[in-house]
Amino acid sequence: MDAEQDQQKQQQTVSEQKAIEAGEMGRTLEITRVTGTATATAAATATTNGDHQMEKQATDVEGNSSQVKRRHATSNLEAATHLFKGSVGAGLFAMGDCFKNGGLAGATILLPIIAVMCVHCERMLIRGSVLAVERTPGATFFDYPETVEKCFEYGPRPLRRMSRIMKLIVEMFLCVTQFGFCAIYFVFITENLHQVLQQNGVDIGMSMVMLITLLPAMIPSLMTNLKYISPVSAFANVALLFGLIATLSIAFSDGPMPSVGDRHLFTSGSQLSLFFGTALFSYEGIALILPLRNSMRKPENFSSRFGVLNSTMFFTTGLFIFTGFVSYVRWGEDVAGSITLNLVVEDVLSQVVKVVAALGVFLGYPIQFFVMMKILWPPLKRSNSCAQKYPITMQVVLRFVMVMMTFGVALVVPQLNLFISLIGALCSTCLAFVIPVLIDFVVRAQVPKGLGHWSYAKNLFILAVALLGIVTGTYQSIVEIIREFK
Repeated sequence: MDAEQDQQKQQQTVSEQKAIEAGEMGRTLEITRVTGTATATAAATATTNGDHQMEKQATDVEGNSSQVKRRHATSNLEAATHLFKGSVGAGLFAMGDCFKNGGLAGATILLPIIAVMCVHCERMLIRGSVLAVERTPGATFFDYPETVEKCFEYGPRPLRRMSRIMKLIVEMFLCVTQFGFCAIYFVFITENLHQVLQQNGVDIGMSMVMLITLLPAMIPSLMTNLKYISPVSAFANVALLFGLIATLSIAFSDGPMPSVGDRHLFTSGSQLSLFFGTALFSYEGIALILPLRNSMRKPENFSSRFGVLNSTMFFTTGLFIFTGFVSYVRWGEDVAGSITLNLVVEDVLSQVVKVVAALGVFLGYPIQFFVMMKILWPPLKRSNSCAQKYPITMQVVLRFVMVMMTFGVALVVPQLNLFISLIGALCSTCLAFVIPVLIDFVVRAQVPKGLGHWSYAKNLFILAVALLGIVTGTYQSIVEIIREFK
C-alpha cells in the first residue's frame, strides 16, 4: 500500500513539473484527486503578455465526477479553424502539381482514400491517447509524443523498454516536419512576392525578398498560446480562401478551358510517387490533432460522427479535389508548385492575389512554428540552468535561432514542389500512418483477443501503403532535387 502511494506521489510530482516546464509554451491543465475527499486540484499554467503565472483552483465535485474550469478553452469553431489552417497552407496551392503527378482520374480517386486513411489513423491516435490518460493517475491529456511513450509503456512487456525511444522518434519527425513546413512557407511567400516586385520595377533578388519577410516572421512567432493565435489563424484562412477563389476565378475567365481529354487521366511510376508525397504534405494537420482536441471545451465533439475532425477533413478534401482538378485542366503540364505562380503577373488583380495568398501562408507560419517550439523548449529548459534562470529571454533567443534556421534552409531550396514531396513522403507519412498503426497494435495487444483478423488486415494494409509511399516518394524526390541542383 505504501509503495502504491509512493508511486502516485512520484507521478503527481512529474505531472506538476511538466506543467511548470510547459508554462511558457501555453496553457497546460493537470488534475489530481486527493484520497478520501471530494476535492480536485487543478494546476493550470497560462501565459499573459509573456509572463509565466501559476494558478491553483479547487473545485467541489459530486460523487465520482469533477468539474474543472478550463482557461482559454477553444470552441468547436476555433478548433475547426485551426485544423483547417493546419491543412490548407502551401499544400492547397500545390494541388495543381499534385493532380499533374497523379492524373485527373487517379488523383480524384486517391485523394479521398488518403483522406479516409488519415482520419482513421488520427482516430487511432486519439483512442490511444485517451486510454493512456485513463491509466495515468493525475493526467488529463497527452500530446503526440507523450501518447506514444505511454502506450508503449503500458503495452506488452517486451515493448515497454522502447517507450522512450519511440517518443524521441516521434519528436524528431515532428520537428523535422514542422521545420520543413516553415521553410516551405518562406519559399512560397518569397516566390510570389518576387514576381510582383519584379513586375513593378523593384529589381532585387529572391534572397533579398526573403530577407525582407524575415523580420515580420519574427513577430507572430512570439505568440505562445493557440488561443491567442486564433484571430491570426482566422484572418489567414480568409486570405487563403480569397487567394484561392480569385485564382480559380481567373483560371475560369482566362478563355475557354482546355479539354479534359488533353490531360493525363492516370500516371504511374515516378510521377505517382511525387503525387503521394504532395498529398500527404497537404494533409499536414496531424501534429495539431491532440493539442486541438485537448484545448477544446468539449473534447468529445472533436472526433464525433459530425464533429470537428470529420467535417473539416470532408470540406478540406473537397476543396483539394476541386482546386487540383481545375488547376491541372487549365495549365496542364506547365502548372507550378503554387498555382498562384501561373497567374499572369502583368495583371493587377493577379498581383493582388499573389500578395494576399502570400499573406495567408505567412500568417499560418506561427501555428506550424508553435508545434516545433512546444517540443524543443521543455527539454532545453530541463537541461539548461540558464534557461531555468532566464526562461523568457532564453525562449526568445531559441525562437529567433529557429526562425533564422528555417530562413537559411529556405534559401537553398531549388524548387517548392520537390521539397513539398520530400517532406510529405518521408516525415508526414510516418506521422500520419506508421506511428498510429503501431499505437493501435500496442493498445490492442493489451486486451485479450483485441487483435482480430480485421485489425491485422487493416493495419497491415495501411503499413504496406505507407512503406511503399515512403520508399518510392523519398527516393524520387531526392533524385529530382539532385537533378535540379546540377
